[in-house]
Amino acid sequence: MTIPHLILVPGLMCDITSWAPMLSYLDGHASYTVVDHGQADSFEKMAQQILATAPPQFHLAGHSMGGRVALQVVRLAPERVQGLALLGTGHRPKEAGEAGEKEVQARQTLLDVARQQGIRAMALNWVQNMVAPSRLKDAAFIEDIVQMFERKSEAIFKCQIHALLTRPDATQVLQQVRVPTLVMAGEFDGWAPPWQHQAMADLIPAHPLIDVITGSGHMMMMEAPEAVAECFVHWLKA
Repeated sequence: MTIPHLILVPGLMCDITSWAPMLSYLDGHASYTVVDHGQADSFEKMAQQILATAPPQFHLAGHSMGGRVALQVVRLAPERVQGLALLGTGHRPKEAGEAGEKEVQARQTLLDVARQQGIRAMALNWVQNMVAPSRLKDAAFIEDIVQMFERKSEAIFKCQIHALLTRPDATQVLQQVRVPTLVMAGEFDGWAPPWQHQAMADLIPAHPLIDVITGSGHMMMMEAPEAVAECFVHWLKA
C-alpha cells in the first residue's frame, strides 16, 4: 500500500527543527517534505512555491504562520490536498482598529529588537510566551528554538512579518474544506489558544478531528512530539 506524502509547513522563522522531534513516529505512515519559505513576503507567494514543487496530490500540515499558508494552498488548489492539519494557527485577517494596531505594534517591537540587538535577542524575547511555562527552565530546549531562529536573517523575518500583517481572511476556505482535517492547539498557547481552534473547527463541514495537547504551548511538535504524532497517525488513516 502506498503511504501518503505529507508536506509540513513551518511557522514564523522556523524550519525542520520545529517538526524533527515527531518525525520518527511517522515512519511507515507517511513520507514527508518540510517547506522553506525563502524570501517570500506573502502567503500567496509561499503557497505558490509549495504547489510548484509538490506532487499532484498530498497531505498538508501547517504550524502557526504555516497553518495560514496551508489554508492559502487549499484556496489555490483544493483538488490537490488530500488531508489538512492546522496546528497553533488562525484564520482571521488582521483586525481593524485598536486590536489590529496592537498586533502591528507587537510585531514591530520584535522587528526592532532583531534589527537593533540581533535575531538571537529577538528569539529569546519571543520564546518566553511560546512554550509552556514548565519548559522555560529547560536550557537545551530553549537553545534549540533560539538557534533555529538564528539560522534565518533579519530580512527573512521582515518578509514573514509583512506576510502575516497582510494575511487574507480564510473563513470561506475553511467552510469549503471537504477532506479529513485535524485541528490542534497547545493547552498553554496564549498566541493561538484552544478556543481559537474550536472556532476554526466549527467552520469546517468535514467533521474535523480536534485535539488539545496537554501541557504544551505553541511549539507543540517540539514540546510533546509523541502526542502530536499520535494524532497525525489517526488523521493520516482517516
